[in-house]
Amino acid sequence: MRSRCLAVVVALLVVLTGLVTGATSAQAANLLTNPGFEAGSLSGWTCAGGSVVSSPVHSGSYALNGAVSSSDFAQCSQTVAVQPNTAYTLSAWVRGSYVYLGVTGGASTWTPSATGYTQLTVAFTSAASQTSAQIYVHGWYGQPAYQADDVNLDGPGGNPPPGGAPGLPGTPTVTSTTNSAISLAWGASTGTVTGYRVYEGSTAVKTVATTTATVDGLTACTSHSYSVAAYNSNGESAKTAATSGTTTGCTDTGLPKHALIGYLHASFANGSGYIRMADIPAAWNIINLSFGEPTSVTSGDIRFNRCPASECPNVESEADFIAAIRAKQSAGKKVLISIGGANGQVQLTTAAARDTFVSSVSAIIDRYGLDGLDIDFEGHSLYLNAGDTDFRNPTTPVIVNLISALKSLKARYGAKFVLTMAPETFFVQIGYQFYGGSNGGDNRTGSYLPVIHALRDSLTVLHVQDYNSGPVMGLDNQYHTMGGADFHIAMTDMIKAGFPVANTGQTFPGLRQDQIAVGLPAAVSAGNGYTAPAAVHDALDCLVKGQNCGGYTLRGGVSPSFRGLMTWSINWDRYYNWEFQNSHAPYLAALP
Repeated sequence: MRSRCLAVVVALLVVLTGLVTGATSAQAANLLTNPGFEAGSLSGWTCAGGSVVSSPVHSGSYALNGAVSSSDFAQCSQTVAVQPNTAYTLSAWVRGSYVYLGVTGGASTWTPSATGYTQLTVAFTSAASQTSAQIYVHGWYGQPAYQADDVNLDGPGGNPPPGGAPGLPGTPTVTSTTNSAISLAWGASTGTVTGYRVYEGSTAVKTVATTTATVDGLTACTSHSYSVAAYNSNGESAKTAATSGTTTGCTDTGLPKHALIGYLHASFANGSGYIRMADIPAAWNIINLSFGEPTSVTSGDIRFNRCPASECPNVESEADFIAAIRAKQSAGKKVLISIGGANGQVQLTTAAARDTFVSSVSAIIDRYGLDGLDIDFEGHSLYLNAGDTDFRNPTTPVIVNLISALKSLKARYGAKFVLTMAPETFFVQIGYQFYGGSNGGDNRTGSYLPVIHALRDSLTVLHVQDYNSGPVMGLDNQYHTMGGADFHIAMTDMIKAGFPVANTGQTFPGLRQDQIAVGLPAAVSAGNGYTAPAAVHDALDCLVKGQNCGGYTLRGGVSPSFRGLMTWSINWDRYYNWEFQNSHAPYLAALP
């Protein structure tokens, strides 16, 4: 009886053991490394804007936090070995708005809003010859940070090739461009390579098996920056240095590739003497008539009064002035009216002021047959009201009305209308640290950013004044002081690369390289921050060619289409025997 009972017990144990063993073997292993981020790090993952947090979590002690910005959706990815023609199931617990889960080049899913952790699941089948897959999770542009936890990839693992992940590929070069595409080529990676991924920021925009790729579906006249990584089922190589390219289709404004831009004291002499329009040397490609000023700060009524003979004895007649403008234009030069200046405060606080601005500026342009407009708002012209913290969607009337006015003028005069801006660093680059009145600061900091951003598709040249400035923190988180090559390199790189805007959680996207120029005083009497010609050329060598950068690393890459140099002013340059023109015009002309 005892032996019979023992036999029954043993049989039952065998059955139970078989059931347990069968359940384990039936459940596929999670193929991901550090799937719940319990390593307390991003080990195994490749992330942009990602970090590990201890709260909120779905389970365990840690979860992924993706810090989304206006220009990056904080993708985290992992490459794993898979078997060809095999079914897999990918799942993750996510929290946040517009969170995506998927496979690069394959299926994906998303949730528009998950206030608490919600599970996303997507099934996919590997291709007939596929041996690796890259899975990803990311948020969406301009949304708050998202969280992800317990990411799981169920299915049979593949056979990783020996030798680990591939080596670093060669840095890509742009081989051709069209209105909607940029083609790239790069040197092959070492090791076993399944393929290559082309990245724009943290987003894989193309996956190819060869060392060339064409990124298509782009907008005309837009700049893009790409890096490349090689991958196999063991993982992915590091990304190469980024290479920038610009699609064709830009409106031809008639400017040379590298231009010399100067302000002409047309309404005053300012101690440097008056220069007749006809006497301006041919080296100057854009001539900004200084200044159109308002009848009162808030009127929006802009008037341009030429220098009186009592102040400028050699001033030409109105007819000769207009005839000289026509002669400059016939020679390919652009003549603009510059609005503002140090003494011309312009605050478009109402819709009526906005409309008056448009009509009065149009009257000046039409009277003299000018090519466009320069905005040189200084002092207290621009500021941000309390709570106006999103440069992409400003609410302060002086900002909103200026944007509307400039768009109206652009629409009125068409594609060849030249629009330039000359803000001080206080209104642009200082926005990296301070924006508006946040933290009890000056409500003017960074206040040009919403204007530049809203007009970026219409903006011909932005030439920030790299003078009359205090020290400014660059993208290397070091302070840079005016007067040397280092300052111009760091300040210009911020405009090209873009930068996070203070503590707003948003990133100002960089401009096209052909939209960027450096603003300089022509001489020591023209403004604080005079830079000797040799130092200016060192800065341009770095920005345009990647040479003579000192200890600074360009975040935005080199800019072979960098537009040129602006100076205050043509008059001061003549006063100092044309040092600025004679030093820099030949240098710009010699650039490729």
